[in-house]
Amino acid sequence: MSLSVEQLRALPKVALHDHLDGGLRPQTVVDHCLENGHEPPTRDADALADWFFEHADSGSLVNYLTTFDHTVAAMQTREQLVRVAREFVLDQAADGVVLAEARWAPEQHLQRGLTMAEAIEAVRDGLAEGMTQAAEKGTPVIAHQIVTSMRHGEPTLDVAELAVRYRNDSVCGFDIAGAEKGFPPSRMAAAFDYLKRQNAYFTIHAGEAFGLPSIWEAVQVCGAHRLGHGVRIVEDISVDESGGDVLGPLADYIRNQRIPLEVCPSSNLQTGIADSIAEHPVELLKRLKFRVTISCDNRLQSRTTLSREFALCSEAFGWSVDDVRWLTINAAKSAFLPFDQRLRLIDEVIKPGFAAAGAS
Repeated sequence: MSLSVEQLRALPKVALHDHLDGGLRPQTVVDHCLENGHEPPTRDADALADWFFEHADSGSLVNYLTTFDHTVAAMQTREQLVRVAREFVLDQAADGVVLAEARWAPEQHLQRGLTMAEAIEAVRDGLAEGMTQAAEKGTPVIAHQIVTSMRHGEPTLDVAELAVRYRNDSVCGFDIAGAEKGFPPSRMAAAFDYLKRQNAYFTIHAGEAFGLPSIWEAVQVCGAHRLGHGVRIVEDISVDESGGDVLGPLADYIRNQRIPLEVCPSSNLQTGIADSIAEHPVELLKRLKFRVTISCDNRLQSRTTLSREFALCSEAFGWSVDDVRWLTINAAKSAFLPFDQRLRLIDEVIKPGFAAAGAS
């Protein structure tokens, strides 16, 4: 029997790939857009939630990304960023998430006079407020931010340098995001070289809208510690005459090196990776013991939660509580968090939480 959203909400979970500008509450989008003189598609919050889902559900990453015009427009002042970050934490905590990394691009939030540093500090403060309020409610959660450069922009070191400057002040890593096709990771090689010299952590969106060349560059040219999505690595997996799985050299390397894949099933359907959850390659990757993790990507656009993502996969693939436990520990091991804190989270929060649910 498949696991329900309610059952899964009671289990501790880890969200590694969740965009801050893809998880706003619809009413927050309305309130902030109107404050900033930006007319949202509708002023009715429920209808707006439907609009985001319907317009993201196009099968095209390029079309999917246009929905962010409205969420980014709602995140342009210090007060707005604080509220969005606070609500991000509270919504994650309400879903049973115990560790969340919020990624976002500071360069997109300067329209009303903020500097990138001020924007990062606003998100820091909002995350801190959310963690305090969640703890007071009895649902403690750890939340950090991953700062992102947009891959289609002019390559600079600006955001990478801020990632290092604030790495002990709520920033846990760096990323590049945006349209993948035509904008390979190597365009940002200077930023990744800088981060490596600074012993900083980074993930790279690769293998979502483009295939093996993007993944190869992210890993072998840039040195990604994790892969955002990464599911097109299945293009390097074939079946032999006896029906066995054969890993190509890149897939074999990624599995051997335990490079985490930040898989976001519902979002992947919306951007055309598969036609249904049942056809999604996540089950193959899990069966072959890749370092698979599960995330939401954009909770607003996909109208989802992490509990729902696991429920959909449980229904499609028969995942049990033990499977969810394995995937959750994968995510905790892969978090941009100091080793002792990861270990403590696994031993003192995640394992006891699953033990209470009967997981081995």
